Amino acid sequence: MADIAEEAGPRQRPRVEGGREEEILDATVEVVAELGYDRLTMDAVATAAKASKATLYRRWSTKAELVVDAISRAKGCPVPEDVDTGSLRGDLICLSCGEGGFTSEMPMSVMAGLLTALHRDSDLKKAFKERFIGPRIAVVNRIYQRAVERGEIAADVDVDLLSQTLPAVLIHHAFILGNEPTDDLVLRVIDNVILPAARGSQAS
Repeated sequence: MADIAEEAGPRQRPRVEGGREEEILDATVEVVAELGYDRLTMDAVATAAKASKATLYRRWSTKAELVVDAISRAKGCPVPEDVDTGSLRGDLICLSCGEGGFTSEMPMSVMAGLLTALHRDSDLKKAFKERFIGPRIAVVNRIYQRAVERGEIAADVDVDLLSQTLPAVLIHHAFILGNEPTDDLVLRVIDNVILPAARGSQAS
């Protein structure tokens, strides 16, 4: 019971009144994009949001809690709605090139600010996976499941691996090669990698 209470504790902390909470969260996202997670401090967020540190700590007990709450609810990084265009290709394009997708400035700049810290900060990593990545993976899983049901994906294809391919390539281009993800790159990966692999033995 103690473990459950500890996990539920942060969610029960009092919300900031009025529209100030959204303003603080927006300011947090901007500071993450500008400074990165490692250099972000509660002082910096308080200054950007024109709020007191006391206000921040009453609502968010740690930096990780504040940052994950902010990016999970940010206007520029919305959790995608369930996408169903009728084809795997259409779904992946809609998901990756729409608002909050890989070609949007805000999600990629936020990811850049978090990337190194995710390897070292266990609290940030756990919260990020549960609250930011988790809902997005759920949408992708539904997309691929419907593709299986439509017969677009061969029975022998590793769907788990396939679903990670597009984000892996785009993140590699962005953070390893230094190339901004574009709609054209998304289409190249989908048409030359994802769809051929998805057809598997059906293509022979």
